[in-house]
Amino acid sequence: MAASSPGKPGAAKKPARGDQALSEGPERIQKLLARAGAGSRREIEGWMESGRLLVNGQPAQPGQKATIDDSFELDGKVLDVSSAAQVVRRVLIYNKPEGEVTSRKDPEGRPTVFDRLPRLKDQRWISIGRLDINTTGLVLFTTDGELANRLMHPSRQIDREYAVRVFGEVDDAMLERLREGVLLEDGMAKFSDIAPAGGSGMNRWFHVTLLEGRNREVRRLWESQGVRVSRLKRVRYGPIFLPSRLTLGKWEELDQKAVDTLSRTVDLAPVSIPQKTPGEQAAHDRKRRKSPGKSLQRARKGSWQVSDSAPARPQRKPRS
Repeated sequence: MAASSPGKPGAAKKPARGDQALSEGPERIQKLLARAGAGSRREIEGWMESGRLLVNGQPAQPGQKATIDDSFELDGKVLDVSSAAQVVRRVLIYNKPEGEVTSRKDPEGRPTVFDRLPRLKDQRWISIGRLDINTTGLVLFTTDGELANRLMHPSRQIDREYAVRVFGEVDDAMLERLREGVLLEDGMAKFSDIAPAGGSGMNRWFHVTLLEGRNREVRRLWESQGVRVSRLKRVRYGPIFLPSRLTLGKWEELDQKAVDTLSRTVDLAPVSIPQKTPGEQAAHDRKRRKSPGKSLQRARKGSWQVSDSAPARPQRKPRS
């Protein structure tokens, strides 16, 4: 069907791809600031609870709403929220090595996953989920706070897949308990799927899947059965796999098709990825080529590789 003429009375202009409609009225402060790239909703809620965030000179209150025309201050520093007027949705995948923490700053001075990411002018990278310091593998970053929030929210049931090597005796009864559910100190937890992935004797590999992201959940589930996790690597988050070409400490930006797939997973309309200027592209490429630091070089001495996805399940023998 041909598009309607812009000058035709009553003709509705079809919005361009990526012109995601945003509410012009007040919205929750967490949602507004997260879209502006100020931080994740959880971080922003923490700022409000501790009285660090001011709106129009007054402490922000739980449930309070605001618009981009209001003024925001964090610890006395003015926050620029003008970018919240438009959704900018870029996504990076990063292969996290051991020894890095998944936070912007570490009081102990340890390297963080943000250290090697490309710098942004008007946005901020938000990590989608966390990995503990001893866990390697896939970490997603985005500039869109709404996308990050939906991918992390427990109600969305986004599956995370891990390759794990355990030390100890593992039998079928133990695997069944881990599938059915185990009571941990913060409630019931379970693997939605477990598949053998090699090894023998006391050291065996498995691919396990979770539908939530509680702190150290994979390790705690196995430890509840009297075995120890000796290696742990996240290989998938929702529809996004960690590609084998991406070495430790390296990142790459997802293309439009992959970002759209990730968006549809959490019921968000597609948004066009903004084009980089030649200068931005050059800086982007230099950052990607930058050599890893000494801490990563030390970590690579004990590096290890596993399959990108769970192995095919062995076929059961037919009953006689």
